[in-house]
Amino acid sequence: MLSTLRRIVQEVSAAPGLDAALDIIVRRLHGALGVDACSVYLTQLEDGPQRLVLRAGYGINSDAIGRLSLAPEEGLVGLVAQRAEPLNLERATSHPRFLHTDAYGEELFETFLGVPIIHQSRVFGVLVVSQREGRRFGEDVVTFMVTLAAQLAASIMHAVVGEEAFLVQSGQAGGAGIVKGLSGALGVGIGECVVAYSPAALDDIPDRRTDDPEAELQRLRDAIESTKVDIRNLSEEMRTVLPEEERALFDVYVMMLDGESLWAEAERVIRGGLWAPAGLRESIRSHVHQFQDMADPYLAERASDIRDLGRRILVKLGRDQQNGPREYPRQTILAGHEVSAAQIAEVPQERLAGIVSMRGSGSSHVAILARALGIPTVMGAADLPIARLEGKELIVDGYLGWVFVQPDDDIKEEFVRLEREEHELTEQLQDLKHLPTVTTDGTRISLFANTGLQAEISPALIEVADGLGLYRTEMPFQVRDRFPGEDEQVQIYRRPLESFAPAPCILRTLDIGGDKTLPYFSVEEDNPFLGWRGIRVTLDHPEIFLTQVRAMLRANEGIGNLSIMLPMISRLEELQQSMALIQRAHRELLDEGLDTPLPPIGVMIEVPAAVYQIEAIAKRVDFISVGTNDLTQYLLAVDRNNERVAKIYDSLHPAVLAALVQIKRGAARHGKPVSICGEFAGDPLGAILLLGMGIDSLSMSAGSLLRIKWVIRSFSYQRAREILERALEMEDGREVRAMMIEEIERAGIGGLIRAGK
Repeated sequence: MLSTLRRIVQEVSAAPGLDAALDIIVRRLHGALGVDACSVYLTQLEDGPQRLVLRAGYGINSDAIGRLSLAPEEGLVGLVAQRAEPLNLERATSHPRFLHTDAYGEELFETFLGVPIIHQSRVFGVLVVSQREGRRFGEDVVTFMVTLAAQLAASIMHAVVGEEAFLVQSGQAGGAGIVKGLSGALGVGIGECVVAYSPAALDDIPDRRTDDPEAELQRLRDAIESTKVDIRNLSEEMRTVLPEEERALFDVYVMMLDGESLWAEAERVIRGGLWAPAGLRESIRSHVHQFQDMADPYLAERASDIRDLGRRILVKLGRDQQNGPREYPRQTILAGHEVSAAQIAEVPQERLAGIVSMRGSGSSHVAILARALGIPTVMGAADLPIARLEGKELIVDGYLGWVFVQPDDDIKEEFVRLEREEHELTEQLQDLKHLPTVTTDGTRISLFANTGLQAEISPALIEVADGLGLYRTEMPFQVRDRFPGEDEQVQIYRRPLESFAPAPCILRTLDIGGDKTLPYFSVEEDNPFLGWRGIRVTLDHPEIFLTQVRAMLRANEGIGNLSIMLPMISRLEELQQSMALIQRAHRELLDEGLDTPLPPIGVMIEVPAAVYQIEAIAKRVDFISVGTNDLTQYLLAVDRNNERVAKIYDSLHPAVLAALVQIKRGAARHGKPVSICGEFAGDPLGAILLLGMGIDSLSMSAGSLLRIKWVIRSFSYQRAREILERALEMEDGREVRAMMIEEIERAGIGGLIRAGK
C-alpha cells in the first residue's frame, strides 16, 4: 500500500491542472482498491455558503460530474464534510442521511466510504469509494483512504488555486484567484509576476512564453549535447577509479540522452510556445512517472537517474540564460517556492514592487530583509500555482497576507486606492522626522535602526534614528564567496560607526545558522534552529570570532561609539568564554599600539534559558537586548519558517509578554538598560506594550521608525502601563491582539495597521 500511496501522491503533485489531478486520483484508487466507483467532491474557495460539487468520478454516471452539488447538510457526503471524519457504511441506503440522486446512480452502490479532505484545518472536499454489494470496508482500506486524503490535501488545494487563476486569466470567471499566506512586510504591491527559481530545481520552473520556439529547441539540443560531453569526460576521469562494469552506467546516461522518445514531450511543449526549461520539465516529469510505475525495482530506480540528467541539463540552460542582465518589468512582483536574499538582490530596487514566497513566515530572514527594504511581502503562500504565474498580474497585500492573481477591475481599483492612501500616510509621517519620540506625558524612548546593508545607511535614516541598535554582521559574510579578512572587516564596520557617530552603534557578532547560511560554510542539520548557530559556531571557531572582534575594535579607533552584542547565549559559560576572547583581542591590539577603549558589551536574550538566568547575565554585561523573533519561536515551540505552524507564532502570546516583563525586571535590579531589537519592536501593537513595560529603547527596520514614533507620541506612559496590565491578565494572544487593535483605532492611528482604514 505504501508504494501505491507514494505513486499516487507523486502523480497528483505533478499533474498539470486540477482536472488532471482529480482524474488521476479516481482512476488510481479504482485500480488499487478494486472498488466499483470512486468520486471526489470539492467546495469553492470563496467565503460564505458552501456547496460540495462532484468534480471527478470513475464508475459513475459521467454526466453528473460538474453538475451535481450538495449543501453541507445534504447526503452522506455532506455528513462527512460536517463531521470532518470518515464514514464507513455497509448499508448506505439505510442511513437516514442517504440522498437518492438519479444523475449519480447512487442506488447501485450499497457500501460507502467517505473521508474528508482537510487543508489548514478546513474541510474543502470529500473523497468517496463505493461498492455495489453490501460489505463494510476493512480498517486497512479506511486508514489508506485517510492517509491518502491527508497527503493529497495540499496538492489538490494547490491545483484548485491554479484552476481559479486560469479561469480568471481566460475570462471564464468573474473574480480574482486568491491565495492566503502570512504577512511578511506591510504595504500593497501591484505588478507583473516574475518567478524566481533555483538553477537546479526542475519542479520550480515557470511556464515562461517564447516568441521563438525554434531558438528554444536549439537551446535544449545544445544543453543536451553539452551534458553528454560532461558525462563522457566524467567517465574518462573515473577510468582509474571505477571498474569497467561500474562505468557502464555513464554509457547508459549517454544512451538516454540520445533517445528521441525522451525529448518528444519537450518538443511538443516548446512548439506550443513555452521556453526550453518548461519543455525539459515536462519531459523529465513524464519519464520519471513511467519508471516509478514499473514493477521491476531496478527499472523503478532509474527514475532518479532521469531526474539527475534533467537537473544537469537545466543547469546548462540556466548558464545559457546568464549571458546578460535580465530585464525586469517596471513593477515586478518576485515570486518563488522559497525566495532568497540573493534573488531579491538581482532585481533593481526601483522595480521591485512586491515579494511572494511559498515558504517561510513573517519572521523569516527574507521577510526581515523585505521590511528593511520597504517591499510589501507575503510569506507562506503554500497554495500558489507558481509555475503558471509568470507574466501574470498580481496584487500583494502585505497587511493581511493575501495574493490576488489576475485581479478584476473592482479589486484592482480598491488596491490602487489603498496604495495611494499608503503613500499619503508615508508623506504624513515625514512631518514627525524632527520631533522627539516622547509620550503625551513626557516619557522619552529611543528608537534605533536595525540593518546589515550599507545601502540602507542613508542620511534620511541617520536623521530619523537615534542610533544603530543592531548591525547584522552576517550580511557582509553572506554576500561573499569566502570569509572576509580582518582588514576587509575593518572597512565594513567603520562605515556604520562613522555614519552614526556620535550616536551609539551596536554590532552583533556573527550570527549564522538556522535560516542564515553562508554559501562557503554550509552546515546540514536535521533541526538547524536547535543546532549549531550563533555564538555556538564562533566559540567553536575562535579564529573567526577573534578576527571579527579585532576588526570591530580597530574600526572603532578614533570614533568611540561601538558596542558589541553577543547572539544566542544560552549558558553563562558561553558568555564567560566570549568575554574572555574579547578581552584577549583588546589586549592584543593594545600591545600592537592601538589606542581604543574596551566597548560596552551586551547579550541578546533569545532562548528561554537566558530568560530564567537574566539576573546572572545582567550583572556581567553592560546592556541587554531582546531578540523577540527567536525568543517567541523557542517559547512557543513554533518554527517561524514553517508556514504550516506560522499562524500560531504570536509575539502577543501571554507567555511571551510575561517573559519580556521578567527580562526587564531582572535587568533593572542590576541597573542595566533593555532594548528590543526583534520585529516586535516595529509592530505598532507591540510598541505600546513595550512602552508600558518601561523598555528603554526599541530597534527596528528603517521603514518602521516613523510609524512607531507616531505610536509613542499618541499614548501616555501611564496609559501604556494600564493597557499592559490588562494584557497580562489575558489568557490568549487573540484577546490581546483584539484589545490592542481597539486601542490603536481609538487613538486615531488605525492606518498604521491597515492603509485605508
